[in-house]
Amino acid sequence: MIVRNRQCVVFGGAGFIGSHVVDALVREGHAVTVFDRPNVALDNLNDCLEAIDIIQGDLCNPSDVEGAVRGKDLIFHFAATTLPASSNQNPVYDVETNLVSTLGLIETALNHGIKKIIFASSGGTVYGIPQSLPIAETHPTDPICGYGITKLAIEKYLALFSHLHQLPYIVLRFGNPYGERQRLDSTQGAIPVFLGKLREKGVIEIWGDGSVARDYFHISDLVSAVIKAANTELSGEVLNIAGGKAYTLLDILAVMEKVTGIKPRLRYLPGRKLDVPANYLDISKARRLLDWHPAISLEEGIQRTWQWVISCQ
Repeated sequence: MIVRNRQCVVFGGAGFIGSHVVDALVREGHAVTVFDRPNVALDNLNDCLEAIDIIQGDLCNPSDVEGAVRGKDLIFHFAATTLPASSNQNPVYDVETNLVSTLGLIETALNHGIKKIIFASSGGTVYGIPQSLPIAETHPTDPICGYGITKLAIEKYLALFSHLHQLPYIVLRFGNPYGERQRLDSTQGAIPVFLGKLREKGVIEIWGDGSVARDYFHISDLVSAVIKAANTELSGEVLNIAGGKAYTLLDILAVMEKVTGIKPRLRYLPGRKLDVPANYLDISKARRLLDWHPAISLEEGIQRTWQWVISCQ
C-alpha cells in the first residue's frame, strides 16, 4: 500500500542513489527535504528542485541534523564519506564521519518520533569473502574493508535501538547499482566509468584479469526496492537488494561493446587485496517480504546508461 503526503528527509539526497530516490518520493506525492554537504553539486536534482527543500549541512553537526529531522516521518540514509577502496586508508576518519555521525542521527530520530529509518548498507562488503554463493542474509559477516565494518556496525546499532526503544528501521544491503547520474571519474562504479572511457576513446584499466564478478543492477530497480521498503509495515529486517546474478568485468565489457559498437582498449593492472573474487546476492527474502524483483536486464540497463553518458558531452 502506498501512503502519500509523508514528510521525508533524504541524507545524501544529492548523490547518485539519493537523487533517484528523491525523484521517486516526489512523484509519489511526499514532502521531501534533501540533506547534503555544503560543497556538493545539486545537478542531480534539477528535475525536482522546485518541489523539494534543501538543507546543506554536516552530518557530524548535531544542530544541522536536528534541523533536518524535526517534523519528519521517514529518514532515508544514503550519506557516506568514504568508499570501500579508501576506507582502509584512514579508519578513524571512517568511524568518526560515518559511524559516530550516524549514531547521532539515530538518537535524533528517536527523540523526534521518526516512523522509520531506511538505511543503505553494502551487500558487496559486509559479507567479506563468500563461503557460498549466492550470499543470503544469514551468511557470516566478515568484512575485509573498513567501509563494510562501518556499515555492519550501523546495522547493529539500528537493531539495538529497535530492541531498546522500538525504533522502526529496515536495512537494505545493496549489490552494485549502476546507471544515470553515477560519476564517470570515480574509483567506484565500473559500468559508468568504463562507459565514460569508451565515450572518450580512452583506455579502460582492469584490476586483475577481469574475472572479478559482481552483482550489478540498474538504479531504477534499487529505487523500486527503497520505495517498497518505505511503504511496508515491516521493521527490523535486513534485505539483500541486487540483481541476483554475477557478471565479471569481461562480461560487462562484452555487453558494452555490443551496445556501443566500440571495442574497448584495455590495460591490465595487478589485482587488489580489497577485491573479493566473486560476490552475488540471494534476493529471495526481498522477493518474499517486499514482493520486489529486478526488472531491468543488464543490456537494457547499460543501454540506458550509455544514452545518458553520451548526452553529458
